[in-house]
Amino acid sequence: MTNPAQGKTTAAQASGRNGDTVAAESRWPAILTWRAHNASRMESVRVTVTGNRIRASGRIIGGECEDHPAFSASYDLVTDENGMTKRLSLRSTVAAGERHASIARDEENYWLIDAGGTHVRSTFGDALDVDVVLSPFFNTLPIRRYGLARTTEYVEVPVVYVRLPELLVEESKLTYSSGADGIHVLSPVSTATVTVDSDGFLLNYPGLAERI
Repeated sequence: MTNPAQGKTTAAQASGRNGDTVAAESRWPAILTWRAHNASRMESVRVTVTGNRIRASGRIIGGECEDHPAFSASYDLVTDENGMTKRLSLRSTVAAGERHASIARDEENYWLIDAGGTHVRSTFGDALDVDVVLSPFFNTLPIRRYGLARTTEYVEVPVVYVRLPELLVEESKLTYSSGADGIHVLSPVSTATVTVDSDGFLLNYPGLAERI
């Protein structure tokens, strides 16, 4: 006959061994939301994490300011099992109308870009990530992939760089260096020391946005 007390002890031990895994899995999917520091702008994204694979569906809404007109942009992202961008679709809306962009990486690591009636196939400097200006979320991709929240490292990351709200797509490079005070980010438009949560998702990007 099974001893009920032993059963409870065994269950508790199993829960302790697997608690971190269960907690990590149970967090997803989740809604992450950021508010801009110095502008009328917000980003909210539904994120699902499975191992290193990320699926995300988000929206950025901005009021008119000196940096951009009033706009709304939405995106859908899928990475591969290593956390590298596989597909990204974007739609941007301003008063004058809408624009669409489709970005995909093939098996040879060439990027296929369809935006504004133009079609491009390029390696974009051997990029494996996409970065979207004004979005704190997209910094998560290289931060998680290189483990910058847990290790001290300096990396230069070639990216497919997307400007909002125009949806202009260009080759660029971001620099990340991690230290005791956070992760230092140098982008084409800013430099800052950011903080992240235990999963590598942005908490605060000074000058850009903070999570709420």
